[in-house]
Amino acid sequence: MHHELLARPAMSVAKLTLQAGESVTCEVGAMIAMSSGFTVETTSRNRGSGGGGIMKGIKRMFAGENFFLNHFTATAANQTLIIGPGLLGDIMHYPMTGGNLIVQGSSWLASATGVEIDATWQGLGKALFSGEGMFWVKCSGRGDLLLSSFGAIYPVDVNGEYVVDTGHIVAFDETLQFKIGKAGKSLVGSILGGEGLVCKFSGQGRLYCQSHNPPSFGKLLGPKLRPR
Repeated sequence: MHHELLARPAMSVAKLTLQAGESVTCEVGAMIAMSSGFTVETTSRNRGSGGGGIMKGIKRMFAGENFFLNHFTATAANQTLIIGPGLLGDIMHYPMTGGNLIVQGSSWLASATGVEIDATWQGLGKALFSGEGMFWVKCSGRGDLLLSSFGAIYPVDVNGEYVVDTGHIVAFDETLQFKIGKAGKSLVGSILGGEGLVCKFSGQGRLYCQSHNPPSFGKLLGPKLRPR
């Protein structure tokens, strides 16, 4: 599968070129356009995995993804598929070569059939205070992985400790751990300063952040919208 990322980083879409017999699994609703030589199958399980489709689908729902997955398979050579996320922002290509990548809910966009999409429990306390769900998407295996964000994606190599405002996390290596804490010395000062609670990462690995925060954007935009 060949990929090309267009209109980065504000309004990114991904143009995928597949050869006959190649497949890609995408988030439901991600397809923008495609050539005629594709078959589309909608199931609750990963294309390359065995059983457990219903349970894994339910776990993905808790992680902020859809119960179903769309599988696009090329029936001829050089078939193109254009996909994009629901929010305006960036798309990142991540080559899975083994190991695990932990992804925030709604940031998984598409992956090759060799990549397993599951969910992992992050803990009730972290869910309540980080603004994220109780589950995160867990990607493992080998193959191409496409992630999306609200705003631009940028990487951070962590070796020790690193602090990120809640809501700005896209993905991180499983070798990293994080806990929820206050931005300043006191909780009142952190809240009055507009920072509130933050995610404090520790360990060694790579962290991927997004430049904008969907909940904060929603709070700014909501009062300006007319009631239906």
